[in-house]
Amino acid sequence: MSDSASNIRNGTSAAPLEGILWMVLSGLSFVAVNGTVHHLGTALPAAQTAFIRFVYGSVFLSPALLAAFRTGIPKAVLPLIGLRGAFHTLAVIFWFYAMARIPIADVTAIGYLSPIVVTAGAALLLGEPLALRRMIAIGVALVGAMVVLRPGLRELQPGHMAQVGAAISFGLSYIVAKRLASVLPAGALVALLSLTVTVGLAPLALWAWITPTAGQLALLAVVALFATAGHYFMARAFAAAPAGLTQPVVFLQLIWATLLGWFAFGERVDPYVVLGGAIIIGAISYMSWREAQISRAGTTPPPDLEKS
Repeated sequence: MSDSASNIRNGTSAAPLEGILWMVLSGLSFVAVNGTVHHLGTALPAAQTAFIRFVYGSVFLSPALLAAFRTGIPKAVLPLIGLRGAFHTLAVIFWFYAMARIPIADVTAIGYLSPIVVTAGAALLLGEPLALRRMIAIGVALVGAMVVLRPGLRELQPGHMAQVGAAISFGLSYIVAKRLASVLPAGALVALLSLTVTVGLAPLALWAWITPTAGQLALLAVVALFATAGHYFMARAFAAAPAGLTQPVVFLQLIWATLLGWFAFGERVDPYVVLGGAIIIGAISYMSWREAQISRAGTTPPPDLEKS
């Protein structure tokens, strides 16, 4: 039996290095998104900036969207599609608002809370088991968030609160996506999300519309391109290697975001933000690694293992 076949049978990837490289590319793409939006600043309202970005995204995803409509969308899932679009619309408004107002590293570190929201929300809303390892990861990640935010020790700006709202809203969107994933293919999920968010943002964008310049439109096209590429690279990473292996690589995104903020925007390097982000990623990585181990075992773990 070949090594690759043996790896597949054991539930592990034959190309862990490939998965890590894809995740590195994904992180660089998202840092490019962050830097471009940060550069745009507050010249345009957050809802309008997000709307233009998702219009471009819908254009890029139009082949997948047309395929979804040709295949047919079950009427029973339309409310869930709308609910996910509403959560994601709120999330991107918060995110664009925060990115234009607080350091890139702060936005990146706080954004790491989304997987924790998914874990807690899946237990509360979907009835998924909340093993001790998950509860520990949630607790440790919240400690990391407190290290980043340091309430009472520094002045928290509206952008910080907006990014916390974005992390929660993105997490809720992903929880709904978990329900939809059993009914709709991945391409349709992404395309329908882009469409519903575009529709959700339209009235908010038009309400306070400011005519964008050609340069702003070009930069938002770059944002949409890098965001689409980042999600594609991440999907390739997950397909090539276990999440427990690729998840720690996500921390590099915080390092790059910190360096970008320092070199490009003159933002002070905050060691507490880096430390807090590392704590959050450590908690997520441990949880991903343990669950990958249990999944590879292919059996329900005994109580003592399930608690770790």
